[in-house]
Amino acid sequence: MRLKDKTAIIIGAGQSPGEGTGNGRATAIRFAQEGALVLCADRDLASAEETARLAGNGAVAIEADAMREASLAAAIAEAVRRWGRLDILHYNVGMSLAGGDAPPTEITEEAFDRVTAVNLRGFVMAVKHALPVMRQQQEGVILSISSAAAVESYPYVAYKTTKAAMIAFTEQVANQNAPHGIRCNTILPGLMDTPMAVDTRVRHTGRSRAEVAAERDAKVPLRRKMGTAWDVANAALFLASEEAGFITGVALPVDGGRLVQIG
Repeated sequence: MRLKDKTAIIIGAGQSPGEGTGNGRATAIRFAQEGALVLCADRDLASAEETARLAGNGAVAIEADAMREASLAAAIAEAVRRWGRLDILHYNVGMSLAGGDAPPTEITEEAFDRVTAVNLRGFVMAVKHALPVMRQQQEGVILSISSAAAVESYPYVAYKTTKAAMIAFTEQVANQNAPHGIRCNTILPGLMDTPMAVDTRVRHTGRSRAEVAAERDAKVPLRRKMGTAWDVANAALFLASEEAGFITGVALPVDGGRLVQIG
């Protein structure tokens, strides 16, 4: 019960179509298993409701659009209205190929703006509305999902640049809010077997899921096997808990040793 009596909002608690479990859903379930009251926010309300059902422990769902500041503000206000405080903000929204991402010579203005709005601007806006609550409490945890793509070779420009910017923003928030007892960290998943990572590529390339998965597995040093959403969820649980009470401003790789290969 590492999060007993804590309240959390997970932005992006639903998941993309495909096989298995996504990072947001797995994290909501792990937080609830460890005692947290979880508000599952997603633009797909039905998917968020399914996550809340699976999480249990009084988890509830709310519709929220990461591309609209007012929607994010309303979701955070609902968590505070419902439980009187906000202990954990976890921003789990992201896109690449699904948003039209492409190499630098092929990216369109519309695709770049769309991916940036979801990956980066939404994170900034969610933090904007969570910070006053946490500062008043003089404590709180802010988490996000960046990516190993931020620091390794990655062909698509909008995803890489926004995920790198998330690390810089994490460091800024951690530094400026440490006197308020607020910790801010981000997670860098590597090659993961999630619907967003694998099934989106299946739809985009027309290849089989087995083929896409095998290609990704072969690139992972640890056991030549991708990680799962539960690996990300367990990292988020650690960072949200008091076990990480002296950790802030960190970008934590969860990648099976892939970043070790590039130093």
